Amino acid sequence: MSDTFKALVLTQEDGKTVSTIRELGNDDLPDGDVLLAVEYSSLNYKDGLAITGKGKIVRQWPLVPGIDLAGRVLESSSGDYAPGDRVILTGWGVGEKYWGGYSQRQRVQSKWLVPLPAGLESRQAMAIGTAGFTAMLCVMTLEEAGVTPDKGSILVTGASGGVGSIAVAILAKLGYQVTAVSGKDDAGEFLRQLGAGEILTRDEMSQAARPLEGQRWAGAIDTVGSTTLARVLAETNYGGCVAACGLAGGADLPTTVMPFILRNVSLRGVDSVMCPVERRKLAWQRLVNDLPAKALGEIGQVASLEQLPDLAEKITTGGVRGRVIVDLNA
Repeated sequence: MSDTFKALVLTQEDGKTVSTIRELGNDDLPDGDVLLAVEYSSLNYKDGLAITGKGKIVRQWPLVPGIDLAGRVLESSSGDYAPGDRVILTGWGVGEKYWGGYSQRQRVQSKWLVPLPAGLESRQAMAIGTAGFTAMLCVMTLEEAGVTPDKGSILVTGASGGVGSIAVAILAKLGYQVTAVSGKDDAGEFLRQLGAGEILTRDEMSQAARPLEGQRWAGAIDTVGSTTLARVLAETNYGGCVAACGLAGGADLPTTVMPFILRNVSLRGVDSVMCPVERRKLAWQRLVNDLPAKALGEIGQVASLEQLPDLAEKITTGGVRGRVIVDLNA
C-alpha cells in the first residue's frame, strides 16, 4: 500500500473557495475507527455548492468534499467491520462538516457506515449514491402515506437531476404512472426511457399558483421547493401526499394552509443526512430490488477527481443530467 494518495481539498483564501488536488498520507486524515480505501464517490448538487463556494455548505477548513462514498475497509477498531468489508457512507455531515469521499483513502466513524448489500457493486452504489438513496426514501414516504399505484399519477419535479431521475425509474418499476417535470429541453427521451409517461416543463410548474388549483396528482416527489412546491401542493388530490427533499428552486414556500385543511393533503419532509441506520439498510435493500439495473446505465457518467471543479460549476447551473460517478482510481 502506497504511503500517499490523492484527494481533492478545499481551502478558503481571501473569502473564496479554492479546490486543489493534493497528495496526502494517513496521518493527514481525521480521527475515526475505520480506515477505508475509497473506490467510488459521486457528485451531488450539494457537492457542487461546496466546491464552487456558491452555498454555505462547508463548515470547516480545509475540507475534503464528497457527501457519499463506497469502498473497502483497510483497518478497523470497530467490532462491526473488519478489513475487506465493503461499505457505503452517505450523510452524517460528511463532505460538509467532516472529510468526505473525494479522497482515495478516508478515515470515518463506523456508525456512519452501512454494509454494501449483496447484489450491488461499489460503482453501482455510487451511481445510486445519496441522490438515489434520497429518492428511495421519498418513494417509501409516499407508500407509507398510502399512495398506491391505483390512486393516480405521481409528479416528480427536477426529474432530470440525480434524485428525480432515479425516483422516476423506481416509481415506474413499481407500477406508478409518472409525470416528470424538467427544465431541460432535451430531457424528454431520457425521462421516457426511465419510465415517465408524461413530461411537463419547469416553467409550467413554477408559475405562481392559487391556494387551490385543479386536482392532478395522487402524490409527488419534489426536489425544487419555492413556487414549484406551492403549485404541486395546490394541485395534489384529496388525501394525497407530497414528499419534499430539496430546495434547488429556493427555500421559501409561498403557499397557504388550504391544501392541508380543505383537501387533507400531507407534506412530508425527507431527510437523508441523519436518517437512522435501520431505515438506511432498508432503503438500500429496496434499491437493490426496485431500481431497474438498466436505469443506472441511462443515469450515470464517470468522472475523475481532476474533472470535478468543472462539473461542480455545471451541476449548480443545471448543466448535468442524471448522476456523475467519481472514480477515485481514474
